[in-house]
Amino acid sequence: MKKDHMTPGRRALLRGAAVFGLAATAGCAGTERSAAPGPTAPSGAAAGGPPAARAALKPSAYRLQPMAGNGPPRAARALPRVRKAPILRMDGQGRTIVLTFDDGPDPLYTPGILRTLRKYDVRATFFVCGEMAVDNQDLLREMADDGHVIGNHTWTHPLLPKMSRSAMREEIERTCEVIEDAVGEPPAWFRAPYGAWNRNAFQLGADLGMEPLAWTVDTLDWTEPGTATIIRRVRAGAAPGVVVLSHDAGGNRSQSVEALRTYLPELIDSGYRLTVPSRHGM
Repeated sequence: MKKDHMTPGRRALLRGAAVFGLAATAGCAGTERSAAPGPTAPSGAAAGGPPAARAALKPSAYRLQPMAGNGPPRAARALPRVRKAPILRMDGQGRTIVLTFDDGPDPLYTPGILRTLRKYDVRATFFVCGEMAVDNQDLLREMADDGHVIGNHTWTHPLLPKMSRSAMREEIERTCEVIEDAVGEPPAWFRAPYGAWNRNAFQLGADLGMEPLAWTVDTLDWTEPGTATIIRRVRAGAAPGVVVLSHDAGGNRSQSVEALRTYLPELIDSGYRLTVPSRHGM
């Protein structure tokens, strides 16, 4: 029979078969992708990403193992346990001190801190706020290039216990995204603004692969007490394993920048090793 003389029923039958064939082909391709082997977690579950039920999340939702180009998927990070209190000091590391700087990066003050750290070949930890980081990603990359640790300090520095769980998650998750987009790695440490933690903060931080780090020595530099006072507080609090809190943003931080130039070489001369926090054995 010629095509021009094909009956309507015959045409409908052929169209249905074609549609069925395309659907079957698409289904096979999808099955092959989902069945492709990948790294597994210790439990045996797939470790390459969240379960399929989360595929409907908005495109900007934070992912622990994003795919980049045609390279292999990154191995899954082991999620930390959910703690009931933040880590205050780094025990078992000898005569070490951890320097941390909050609220940046700020183009006025962060570069001065980075220059001093670079001069003495010292690594520190910067807990950044997303609203600052998103406009200063060059400073995030400079931090990473110098070997510093970049931690999550939320997006807008809110008081977390006053927030709903969903709003808190957005604050933390968005900052994770900016950090990973800028330096290629997700943050491994989280610090609650004002040191105000609650159960949701600990749970969400752990869910996103981060340990909660607080501090042992508070310089109170945000009050602008004077360069000499900041130096005196660091000297008085210096001890093995302590975590020192300072700021590189959130106000006039010129005193913090100047104080670091004095107390950093003093700590080194006193035999302290300035280092970054370690999750080994935690």
